[in-house]
Amino acid sequence: MIPPQEASARRREIEDKLKQEEETLSFIRDSLEKSDQLTKNMVSILSSFESRLMKLENSIIPVHKQTENLQRLQENVEKTLSCLDHVISYYHVASDTEKIIREGPTGRLEEYLASMAKIQKAVEYFQDNSPDSPELNKVKLLFERGKESLESEFRSLMTRHSKVVSPVLILDLISSEEELEVQEEVPLEHLPEGVLLDVVRISRWLVEYGRNQDFMNVYYQIRSSQLDRSIKGLREHFRKSSSASGVPYSPAIPNKRKDTPTKKPVKRPGTIRKAQNLLKQYSQHGLDGKKGGSNLIPLEGRDDMLDVETDAYIHCVSAFVKLAQSEYQLLMEVIPEHHQKKTFDSLIQDALDGLMLEGENIVSAARKAIARHDFSAVLTVFPVLRHLKQTKPEVDQVLQGTAASTKNKLPSLIASMETVGAKALEDFADNIKNDPDKEYNMPKDGTVHELTSNAILFLQQLLDFQETAGAMLASQETSSSATSYNSEFSKRLLSTYICKVLGNLQLNLLSKSKVYEDPALSAIFLHNNYNYILKALEKSELIQLVAVTQKTAERSYREHIEQQIQTYQRSWLKVTDYISEKNLPVFQPGVKLRDKERQMIKERFKGFNDGLEELCKIQKAWAIPDTEQRDKIRQAQKHIVKETYGAFLHRYSSVPFTKNPEKYIKYRVEQVGDMIDRLFDTSA
Repeated sequence: MIPPQEASARRREIEDKLKQEEETLSFIRDSLEKSDQLTKNMVSILSSFESRLMKLENSIIPVHKQTENLQRLQENVEKTLSCLDHVISYYHVASDTEKIIREGPTGRLEEYLASMAKIQKAVEYFQDNSPDSPELNKVKLLFERGKESLESEFRSLMTRHSKVVSPVLILDLISSEEELEVQEEVPLEHLPEGVLLDVVRISRWLVEYGRNQDFMNVYYQIRSSQLDRSIKGLREHFRKSSSASGVPYSPAIPNKRKDTPTKKPVKRPGTIRKAQNLLKQYSQHGLDGKKGGSNLIPLEGRDDMLDVETDAYIHCVSAFVKLAQSEYQLLMEVIPEHHQKKTFDSLIQDALDGLMLEGENIVSAARKAIARHDFSAVLTVFPVLRHLKQTKPEVDQVLQGTAASTKNKLPSLIASMETVGAKALEDFADNIKNDPDKEYNMPKDGTVHELTSNAILFLQQLLDFQETAGAMLASQETSSSATSYNSEFSKRLLSTYICKVLGNLQLNLLSKSKVYEDPALSAIFLHNNYNYILKALEKSELIQLVAVTQKTAERSYREHIEQQIQTYQRSWLKVTDYISEKNLPVFQPGVKLRDKERQMIKERFKGFNDGLEELCKIQKAWAIPDTEQRDKIRQAQKHIVKETYGAFLHRYSSVPFTKNPEKYIKYRVEQVGDMIDRLFDTSA
C-alpha cells in the first residue's frame, strides 16, 4: 500500500503535467487558427494575381502574334527582293557576257571560263523555271558558241605549240640512258608550261561542263601527226647524213657479242662493212687469194645503203619507245583517266603502223634476197630482229592497256622475221651444198673459192647474233626441247647449223676439186680452202661454237690439210722417180760404161730436168695465199728433191756418161732449191 504522502505527491505531479499539456494544446489551437487565417489570405492574393495574369495574357498575346506576323512578312519581302535580284541577274547574263564570248578565250582564259560558268548557271535556271522563255534559247546559243570557241582554242593551242622533235634531240634522248648514273633523264617539253596549263583547264572544262569528247580526237590527231613526223624526220636525218658524210650521227652504244640483253640502243658497224673488214683482215694474213666464181653474190660487193636503212630503222624503233613514253606522260595530264588508254592507242597507230610496214618491207626484201641467193642482204634482218626482241619489254610496257590488235603487231613482226631468218639460214646451207661445179668459175690457181670465203664471212656474222640466230632456228623446231628454249639450247642449235654448213661446204669443195684435171692442183685447191676455213675458225669464236657439238673439228681439218699436202707431194714422184736410187743402173767403179748404161743415165738426167722444168712452170702459177703454209710446203718439197737430186748428182757428176755433160747436168742442187722456192708465187 502506497503511503498517503507519496500518493499526494504523485497526484500533484500528474496535475502539473496535465496543466502543461492543456496549455500546449491551447497554443496549438491558436496557431492553427492563425495558419488558417494566413492560408485564406494567401489564397485570396493568389486568386487576385491569377485574375490579373489572365487579363495581362489576354492583352499581350494578340500583340505578340501580330508582331511575329509582321517579322515574317518582312523576311518574305527581303527574300522575294533577293530572289528577284537573282532572277533578274540571269536575264542580264547574255548581255553581260556576250562581248567576252564573241572575242574568244585567247589571252584571257580565266575570265572566259568565269563567263562560261555564269552562262551555264543561267541555262540551268531557265531550263528549270522557264523552259519556254526566249532567254533560254539566247543563253543556250551563247553557251554553245562559247563551247565552240573553247574547242577551237584547244585545237589552236595544240596546233601552234606542238612541234616535231628534232632528230638530234631524239638521238640524245635515246643515248641518254648511258648517262643515267650521272644525271637524271630530262623529259621532253612537248608544250610550253603556260600553254599546257591552259590546255589542261580547257580539257577539264569540256569534259565536266561541255559534255564533249571531240577534243580528244583533235588531241590524238595532232599529237599522232607530230609523233609520226618526228620518227620520219629521224629516218630522213640518217639518209641525208649518210649521203653527205657516209656515216650518220649515232651516239648509241656499240654492238655486243652474243646478243647481250640491253636497253641501250644498238650502234652497229655496218653488217656488210664488218664483212669487208674481215675479208681485208684475212687478206693481210694470207688467207685470201684471187677468187673464183660462185652463184653466191659476194658480200664485199654490197651497197652500204642497206646498213644505213638498217641503222635508221633500229634507231626509229628506239625513238618510238622513248617518244611514245613521253607522249603518254603528256596525255595523262590532258585526257581524263578513263579515256587515256583508248586515246593513246589511237595516237600511236600511225607511227607504229609505219614502223611495222617498214619491218615487213625488210622481211619482204629478205625473201626476195633469198630467192636470188643474196644471203648477205638477209643479214640485215638479224640486227633488226635482235633489237626488236631487246626492245619488246619496253614496247609491251608502253602498249599496256591498248587494244589486242595493237599489242600483237610487234610479236607478229618478230615472228615473220624469225621465219624468214630461219628460211635464209636453211637456204644458205642448201645453197652451199648445191652450188654448181662450173669449170669456168673455178680459180685457175687453186686458191680459195669465193663460195668458201662467202660461207665463212656469213658464219662470222652469226657470231654477233648467236641468240637471235638460235631463236630463229628454234622457232622452226617442233620438238619438246624447243618449247623449253634457253641460251644453251640456242647455242647447240647454232653449233649444229654451223657444222651443217661446214659439212655442206666440204662436200661441195670435194666435188668442185674434181673439175681440175691435175690431181696436184685439186689437192692445192682443197688445201687452200681447208686451211682458210681452219684459220678463219681459229681467229674467231666460231671454233668454240663448233666444238659445242663437234669436239674434233679442228683436228679433222688439220688431218684433211695434211692429207692434201701429201697428195700434192706425190705429184713430184714423176720427177724424183727418175733419179731415185732404186731406179739407178748398177755399175762397177773404174769399169767403162756400156752404151746401154750411158743411155740410161742420160735419160734419167733428161727426165728429171724436163719434169722439174715442167712442174715449176705449172706450179709457179698456182697459189697458196697462207705464207706459213706456202713456206712449209716449199721447204718440205725442197728438202725431198734436193736430197734425192744431190745424191744422184754426187753419184753421176764425175761419171763419163756423155761428151757434153752441161747438156744433162743443167742445174746445181742450190738452183733446184731456188726453183722450188719460186713455186706458188704468181709475182715471180
